[in-house]
Amino acid sequence: MPKPVAIIGAGVSGLTCGVLLAEAGWSVRIFAAEIGSSTTSAVAAAIWFPYDAEPADKVIVWALETFEVLRRLCAVAGSGVSMLELRQCARDGTREVPPWAVSLGARRLASAVLPQAFASGYALNVPLTDTSRYLDYLAARFHRAGGEIESGIRFENLAQVSREYSLVVNCTGVGARALLPDPEVEPHRGQVVIVSAIPQDFAIVCDDSPLMYAIPRGHDCVLGGTNEISFDPIPDRTTTRAIVGECSRVLEIAPPEIVAERVGLRPFRRAGVCLRKESLGESRAVIHNYGHGGAGFTLSWGCARAVLALATLPRLLIPSGGCR
Repeated sequence: MPKPVAIIGAGVSGLTCGVLLAEAGWSVRIFAAEIGSSTTSAVAAAIWFPYDAEPADKVIVWALETFEVLRRLCAVAGSGVSMLELRQCARDGTREVPPWAVSLGARRLASAVLPQAFASGYALNVPLTDTSRYLDYLAARFHRAGGEIESGIRFENLAQVSREYSLVVNCTGVGARALLPDPEVEPHRGQVVIVSAIPQDFAIVCDDSPLMYAIPRGHDCVLGGTNEISFDPIPDRTTTRAIVGECSRVLEIAPPEIVAERVGLRPFRRAGVCLRKESLGESRAVIHNYGHGGAGFTLSWGCARAVLALATLPRLLIPSGGCR
């Protein structure tokens, strides 16, 4: 009989873990307070890049594994994944090309192609996921493998998960702060503005203050953004004007039409991504997979593979306590 698994969380991390476990023969049910367009994952710009997540050595490994999976998914109809040139820029000094980016074919940008606001930059082709299609693709693939999703479910603690599940996978993101609780988790609030399509066939990102990015998609463009510690889920109109103004200034275009304003809470963890297996009572285990910061999509398949590997190992009697 397939082993019963409960996954908590239906964002990109929970869905990806669900797909791998279900396709490996496990009996999987996802429990989530919110699904689809209501999740933090749905708000993400979702361009591949290891941003706002630690520790760097593990993050890069997980990110590169995910890169290869997403690159292959570009050929799958309906996945919502495509390749796009990403230009990573700096306002001052020289933006060094990291070794992992060199391995992916990154190249320095000539000053002639840089917006005047930037001093240097490099470019590489990376996967871009259209969240309005990709999350549905994952959910459909999960259902085809026999998985089930139950929404509107909130747990106060892991002990509330039915004992019929011998394994629990914790993909609760920012929710892990209260669920475990884990005080190392903090919400990095990201506000974005969806605007009408702009005449640009590459994404441009600058992590220097003020954070700025413009990521064109098939029918619109995502402008950003912010990265501040806050639980406030409501878009701020002043921030929207600042985002549109800065992006328009850097790109030297007229302010585009605003389609929507959205806020997502990136699940950053000060001590780094929590990915480990531990005991949950006497007869079952929990695998934690949270704290991915601004790299949830970027780390999704690499971390899900690690979850699957932990799930298939003999039971590990690690004392409870999360990653603290």
